[in-house]
Amino acid sequence: MAIPIALTIAGSDSGGGAGIQADLKSFSANGVYGASVITALTAQNTLGVSAIHDVPADFVTAQIDAVFSDLDVAAVKIGMVSQRPVIEAIVAGLDRWAARNVVLDPVMVATSGDRLIADDCVEALRSALIPRARIITPNLPEAAALLDEAVATDQATIERQGRKLLALGCGAVLIKGGHGQGPTSTDHLFSAAGMLALVAPRIKSRNTHGTGCSLSSAIAANLAKGSELETAVGDAKAWISEAIAASGRLSVGKGHGPIHHFHAFD
Repeated sequence: MAIPIALTIAGSDSGGGAGIQADLKSFSANGVYGASVITALTAQNTLGVSAIHDVPADFVTAQIDAVFSDLDVAAVKIGMVSQRPVIEAIVAGLDRWAARNVVLDPVMVATSGDRLIADDCVEALRSALIPRARIITPNLPEAAALLDEAVATDQATIERQGRKLLALGCGAVLIKGGHGQGPTSTDHLFSAAGMLALVAPRIKSRNTHGTGCSLSSAIAANLAKGSELETAVGDAKAWISEAIAASGRLSVGKGHGPIHHFHAFD
């Protein structure tokens, strides 16, 4: 039986903890074959981002066409898209190849605090990419930025923002609770079926670099394997929680280290 294939469309992290590198590790750890389309190169490590080099939109198109013309892509994860022409190239590629199971992680700011997206891209995310996604996975600051609102600090605001994001046309919204406070980290999944709270213990660790990239990639991997959406999200959250908990077994870099993608094999 052929292995399921997932594609990541995202930026490269030279330090290996986030972006394309984290996505491919997440695909492998969750049992799917990973292909990639690189949207930007970053000079980056666990301490921060020192430079970004954007890939031209026509070359992003060439990568998309090369992958889809040959591989049976069952899911697509989209991460860092820092320029509007690149977003337009991705939208056209998704439509041209009738892409399935699109997971959009609206990456705007790195764990280090470095901004990764141009201001004019936010509207393109809202109007063009979000309606093509089966699920979007913003954290609390990203959800607020997409809606041009303050960051939610209470349950009622999270629920209101989740419903507003869902109304932008995506199939589901997962607002991640990693930036919240308290002993538990609660993600909220919004869909036509309503809202589901996914609760896990909050793990104290400075090794959280690439967490959002890896979670969205794990969701895409599960969808590529045929899981229903709620199961794909729940299994991905359980996996990422274990990867964060095991991150102390690694010693990578001087800043925010990576999670342990392959904890199950250690």
